[in-house]
Amino acid sequence: MRIGIVCYPTLGGSGIVATELGQTLAKDGHDVHFITYEVPFRLKVEDPRIHFHKVEINRYDLFEYPDYALTLAVKIAQVSDQYQLDILHVHYAIPHATSAYLAKQLTRTCKPAIITTLHGTDITLVGKDPAYSEIVKFSIGHSDRVTAVSNDLAKTTRDFFHIDEPIEVIHNFFIPDKELIGKKPMRGNFVNAEEKLFCHSSNFRSVKRAEDVIKIFHLVNKQLPSKLLLLGTGPQIEDVHHLVKDLQLEKDVYFLGKQIEVDPYIASSDLVLLPSSQESFGLVALEAMAYGVPVIATKTGGLPEVVLHESTGFLAPVGDIELMSDYALKVLSDDELYKKMSMSCIERSSQEFSVDKILPKYLEVYKQARESIC
Repeated sequence: MRIGIVCYPTLGGSGIVATELGQTLAKDGHDVHFITYEVPFRLKVEDPRIHFHKVEINRYDLFEYPDYALTLAVKIAQVSDQYQLDILHVHYAIPHATSAYLAKQLTRTCKPAIITTLHGTDITLVGKDPAYSEIVKFSIGHSDRVTAVSNDLAKTTRDFFHIDEPIEVIHNFFIPDKELIGKKPMRGNFVNAEEKLFCHSSNFRSVKRAEDVIKIFHLVNKQLPSKLLLLGTGPQIEDVHHLVKDLQLEKDVYFLGKQIEVDPYIASSDLVLLPSSQESFGLVALEAMAYGVPVIATKTGGLPEVVLHESTGFLAPVGDIELMSDYALKVLSDDELYKKMSMSCIERSSQEFSVDKILPKYLEVYKQARESIC
């Protein structure tokens, strides 16, 4: 098949999943065309079946803000006409599904089937904004197939937008670096043999509750010598800096900023903290599990579909700092429990969230969508 993929190319779960999916499809023998404003940060374009088409973001004095949705639509139509795309897989409803709909109207030859994958904030944040809700519903309704990365997100979408059309749940997948499984290559850079290493990776928006990460770590650190790695940056990063200073944790917390390759850091950690107020899936949790690292997370959104309580980690109510710190101490103070959880993490990630299990589901959706319009 000839498949077009539209995604955000920057750091973030949806872009990572879209990129990995495209690269896997190319290895499977399909021609894959990425259409976005820059090369996705994890894309390896040396594969001859992978093509990148840059969307120019034009800036005119007439427009106060540069437009992307319209230029994206035009580029999608051009690529579709030139390469005769069978499938157009867009990740995120806004603006990608809307641009895909417009592109389909512009396409002169055989029109591709539109697959829209919902990832989270396109529904839970942007989609619920009155300024966007109608166009989100319209774009979903005019997609040939719609998928969501968790049952929770699918239900939220149906309930809020009153959608009767089916939304197929296809969980995210993760392909770990086999050389890192069971290894902790960077551990010695941050801790000694007696210390424990925590990790948190996010875009530091308020929904991630990064200050809770610091508070949890602070309670644990009082009883168990440990360090904390913070990967990423975002709007709340300065608040986190201030809290670290107030709690006198400067020597124990490492601000590592944006990292293209986060796997070595996550694999080297003993525990990953994810105390978000909302996660439609929680790709960081899956990444940690794939490397045998248990996760302390909140019982919200799609996280319970990824992290199994008392098996691959622990789940607690949002904001329950003390309970999450107790869970962290529990697993890190019991070597046998830790080993058992670590093995469960690897087993669950490889059995339930492997590319071998997820890819056929997308291929079946592609097939059904293509048949429905031809």
